[in-house]
Amino acid sequence: MTKRDFYEILGVSKNATADEIKKAYRQKAIQFHPDKNPGNKEAEEKFKEAAEAYEILSSPEKRQKYDQFGHAGMGGNAGFGGHDMSMDDIFSMFGDVFGGGGFGGFGGFGGGSRSRGPRQHRGSDLRVKVSLTLLEVLNGVEKKIKVKKYVPCSHCKGTGAQGGSSYTNCSTCKGSGHVTRIQNTLLGQMQTTATCPTCNGEGQIITNKCTHCQGEGVVREEEVISIRIPAGVGEGMQLNVSGKGNAGRRGGVNGDLFVVIQEEEHPELVRDGNNLVYDLFVTFPEITLGTAKEIPTVDSKVKVKIEAGTQPEKILRLRGKGLPDVNGYGKGDLLVRVHVWIPKKLNSEEKKALEKLQSMPSFSDGPDQSDKNLFDKMRDIFD
Repeated sequence: MTKRDFYEILGVSKNATADEIKKAYRQKAIQFHPDKNPGNKEAEEKFKEAAEAYEILSSPEKRQKYDQFGHAGMGGNAGFGGHDMSMDDIFSMFGDVFGGGGFGGFGGFGGGSRSRGPRQHRGSDLRVKVSLTLLEVLNGVEKKIKVKKYVPCSHCKGTGAQGGSSYTNCSTCKGSGHVTRIQNTLLGQMQTTATCPTCNGEGQIITNKCTHCQGEGVVREEEVISIRIPAGVGEGMQLNVSGKGNAGRRGGVNGDLFVVIQEEEHPELVRDGNNLVYDLFVTFPEITLGTAKEIPTVDSKVKVKIEAGTQPEKILRLRGKGLPDVNGYGKGDLLVRVHVWIPKKLNSEEKKALEKLQSMPSFSDGPDQSDKNLFDKMRDIFD
């Protein structure tokens, strides 16, 4: 299914400020909140869709990537993949939008508000570099990479407790993960909510820790991850693979995997955006009399015709022989720069032949004014 534009989802313009984006997300979240739309699957999907859009557009770095490359530039799973996350994950990540108290702070739709739950640890993100050839950039590629990362402990199923059941509710917070304090002030009593100091917000205490993971619920192992890289990516571009980072402690949320693109240098072609540049060297007789030359493209070879009298540094454009745009907006061109190879040494016979040519009208007359103007234009292009 094609993803909708994130700006369209929130109903804001592409130059919207951070405050405007936050306000728009809050309005959408209230509109499609599950408590206000009980049993409405369509509203639930729109609620998750808005959360995913906000997750991207509220981050300056991710927003810049999205503005430049769209969904393709964000990788196969743009953002955190809001449709794959639970409601509690979304509430945990974006509760600050509603004053720090989750969504219960603006009233209980449908007769009840959503209370803050136990703290859920989020695994850290990982960043890896992937090297691509121009052929892989041309066609897109699926890469399998080995990553050392934290994964859920198989012995305790990620709980951190021996046998998976050696834990009990925290007696301080009664399993909620937070405690409420009432302070007397000049204006009256003030109620505040804070993380439980006994269980650090987890709501549970492990009575018998797993000996394999020492109660952390995660262990470090090597995992092979398959990554689909779209055609047209470029040097330094960063793709986001949601949920493939380190596992969160004791059943927490996984971090993300960021894939940084590196391009391998091609032996003959130079990339310039979506265009490719090739330097073609021909001899003086070839450029004077005309010739045909075979030149490389990324995945094949093609023949180009050099017309008689072609001037040095002329650029021949082969349309559509460059690289695809990462957003699918066509392909670049292959630009062939024609250079003349001047021999460094001549034998006596070759010298006599050139001296004879030098005295002939076609070779003794220099360039006229129109030729000089052309040379100036070409110099400006390369400058």
